[in-house]
Amino acid sequence: MIFSWTPHRFVGGALALDVANSVILRHEPDGRRDRFAVPEQLGAFADAASRLSAERGRFDVLQPVRPQNAPLFFELREAIDTYFRQRVLGEEGRHQLAALLEAAAAALRAAPGDDSLEAATARSALTLVCEPCPERVKICGHCGWLFIDRSKNRSRTWCDMAVCGNRVKANRHYHRKRKEVSP
Repeated sequence: MIFSWTPHRFVGGALALDVANSVILRHEPDGRRDRFAVPEQLGAFADAASRLSAERGRFDVLQPVRPQNAPLFFELREAIDTYFRQRVLGEEGRHQLAALLEAAAAALRAAPGDDSLEAATARSALTLVCEPCPERVKICGHCGWLFIDRSKNRSRTWCDMAVCGNRVKANRHYHRKRKEVSP
């Protein structure tokens, strides 16, 4: 399925998290959708990330993943998701970190240059691993995406207020009004 890469798709706060978030409803077998299942989407993602990623100042125009590097890139994506999701849940271990470091190293070795999506994603992930405030990486309470909470008091619970936050608040309002009406 072809779709547009909108600013909402880049709310992770880091390219590595935006790449990990390219799998929608990751933990729901019936709803899971891989936005990179169509190979052309990788190229479109690289172009959109060059314009919309929070880290766009760290790289020039990103080049799409070469077809021969796609398996390494997908391995990196899964390692990013596993490591940071486990870290948020307090279950991080040295094996997840080792898998992420190995996947990042493999992607960097295979990357055709620093302006490739795989190299930029690997560097973004390595920067996040060294983040001085690891508790700022969170999981959205609505959609399950990973994001960096840059709020002053570190209380953000949604990846994007305009989408997930609005849906949760609207749902809460609906149930509150329904409860008031019912006997």
